[in-house]
Amino acid sequence: MARFPSSDIISLVGEAPRFDLAESTGPGLHLAELLGPVRESHDEMVLDYSTAPGDAMLRKAISDLHEVVPEDVIVTVGGMHALFLIAFTLCERGDEAIFNEPGFPLARNVLDAVGASVRPLPLAFDRGYQPDLAFFGDLLSPKTRLVSLASPHNPSGVAIPVGTLVQMLRLMRERAPQAWLVVDETYRQAAYAQDLVSASAATRAARVITVASLSKCHGAPGLRIGWAIVHDRGVRDQLVTAKFNTVISCSRVDEALALQVLARRDRILQARSVDLSRKLAVTAQWVRRNELFIEWVRPDAGGLCCVRLRRARFDGTGVERFYSALAKQSVRVAPGDWFGEERRIFRLGFGLPAPRDLDEALGRLSVALEQSAERVAAS
Repeated sequence: MARFPSSDIISLVGEAPRFDLAESTGPGLHLAELLGPVRESHDEMVLDYSTAPGDAMLRKAISDLHEVVPEDVIVTVGGMHALFLIAFTLCERGDEAIFNEPGFPLARNVLDAVGASVRPLPLAFDRGYQPDLAFFGDLLSPKTRLVSLASPHNPSGVAIPVGTLVQMLRLMRERAPQAWLVVDETYRQAAYAQDLVSASAATRAARVITVASLSKCHGAPGLRIGWAIVHDRGVRDQLVTAKFNTVISCSRVDEALALQVLARRDRILQARSVDLSRKLAVTAQWVRRNELFIEWVRPDAGGLCCVRLRRARFDGTGVERFYSALAKQSVRVAPGDWFGEERRIFRLGFGLPAPRDLDEALGRLSVALEQSAERVAAS
């Protein structure tokens, strides 16, 4: 029996087209940037198991970034592993879980796989992908065990303001006192040059669990290192036990390289912040040039945003013409239906391509828009 539904989003880890605007990562780090110090300090490394919670030095480095104690950190095989362990541990079959929709489909799938009754919290394009607090309050019940959010959100890159998060926690205490709030902060540190990195939700409340990884902000998805920050010792012990029973431990080599990434985090993040800021500006200019065809929601962080084809220029058939025209241009975007969004909305990933490639890809995207849009009769 299939536990996870098939999804075309798996193509992101397959062969990519010439111009890939579907990805939400930035350029990858080169292994050579990290190997020198690792060779010097780990020539005698024995390739045995790491510990179940994760390497102590790595947990200390992660805890320092979040102003928590190392004991609160569990190192996982990427952020998705953390989300799976949390769903598996905290949700019994039939328990209610609230999930932001649209959202990263794998994060939704783990809730379905463990038998949770998922109640979608709509995040609408026309509301700037911000949650409706009244609607959220109505979703909560004494049966709610998990509220799973992403901030910044995938696919939009929009963050939940601190004030909104505080109000959501208040509603949870009143209406769902047994519920845990899980905040996926995968894109939090992928700030733009003119912006400050938003504070982590890790210290917001005892029943908050945060998840992140090195994949998006640091350019190291190949290391498969993520983490969960959990303050409750009982839940933390259960998660460590679940990790042990699924993967035993993370790779010691990956953990050693991850420690080197975090040791260079200021330089890495600063350079990427400047790069993202420039690419965001290029994308904003492209949106303005094509405003007869599209509209967007400006992201708060990350190399991703949501773009919508205007209804006046694209009916249902026009939307499909657009995707067909785009394929002929060797350009890929991430269709909204990958995320539970309408298909006329797509995720545009501007962080991965080199600047020259981004310019060409957006130019080709403009051609596809012009070719597939409905013609407007002259007045």
